[in-house]
Amino acid sequence: MKKLLIFWVLHTLPLASVHANSAGENAVNTVLSTLHQAASDADWHTYFSLYTEDSIYIGTDAKERWNKSTFKKYVGHSKGWTYTLRTRNITVAPDGTSAWFDEILDSAKYGTSRGTGVLIRTETGWKVAQYHLTFPLPNTLAVGITQQIQIFEQQQK
Repeated sequence: MKKLLIFWVLHTLPLASVHANSAGENAVNTVLSTLHQAASDADWHTYFSLYTEDSIYIGTDAKERWNKSTFKKYVGHSKGWTYTLRTRNITVAPDGTSAWFDEILDSAKYGTSRGTGVLIRTETGWKVAQYHLTFPLPNTLAVGITQQIQIFEQQQK
């Protein structure tokens, strides 16, 4: 009987971990979906409530690395933006205190984009600590586009 109990404990502990991670993934997914909906609605109160106070937003331009207060000023009078989720991958750390993600998004203005970032679990729930928006560049176009960027950067000096 003792061996059976040990066997049961050893085989059910990993299942509890899987369920915890699954719950964490679901919670992170909800936060990210709410974040995108709030941006689409220009609901800045909800949008910024989903970020940590020391969060960083990294935009598509190399100069766009903003802390929360600077990003608030940047978007404060914006009418919002809409990115529609195509796919999302979420990984929750084994200790359940942080998670990272990558997602492919669609935008009427920009087409395909990628969001990546980190969330941390706080006393009030999951919060975005860093969000990074990029435009994935097909390898076959990379040389031509990066050359254009190099020329642009030289002209800015």
